[in-house]
Amino acid sequence: MAAQLTHDNTHFTAVKSHTVLVCDGVTSPANIGGLFRLCDSFGVKEVYFCGTKIDLSSPRIKRTSRSTHLLVNYKDDLDTLAVLKQLTKQGYSAIALELTTNSKALEDLDIPGKRPVALFIGNEKTGISSKVLASIPTHVHIPMQGNNSSMNVTQATAVGLYGLSLKIKEI
Repeated sequence: MAAQLTHDNTHFTAVKSHTVLVCDGVTSPANIGGLFRLCDSFGVKEVYFCGTKIDLSSPRIKRTSRSTHLLVNYKDDLDTLAVLKQLTKQGYSAIALELTTNSKALEDLDIPGKRPVALFIGNEKTGISSKVLASIPTHVHIPMQGNNSSMNVTQATAVGLYGLSLKIKEI
């Protein structure tokens, strides 16, 4: 019978990818903590929190991040369009994780070449702002099979990062 592994007896090799996560107005401490944890899990190079000043003294962030906020590089209180411009200039492929009239299913995404990826996610209630969406050429969505058209931003980011990892074989 297989034995369940724990943090103490599981050893993974930490790998940092060229993928970055850009959060457009994510404000919930629980989601912010969860995003830190996800980014550590997927080796995300850096997280940009736009329109949000992160309060690392928040017990909720600390609890949900499980100390990964100490391991993941991040910048906060930024302007999303300025970050998009900077990352595009650095050669990143910008991808908006948002259901739009132009979005394609995540599994149908084609990432050209070996360019690094900047995955953009949006606010818990309103998603990615319309100005930012209009500036990002590639939109992808997670095909939903129930009645709801969306999921929690942290859950969606987990699916998005995993989907990207399958596409580029190193996230």
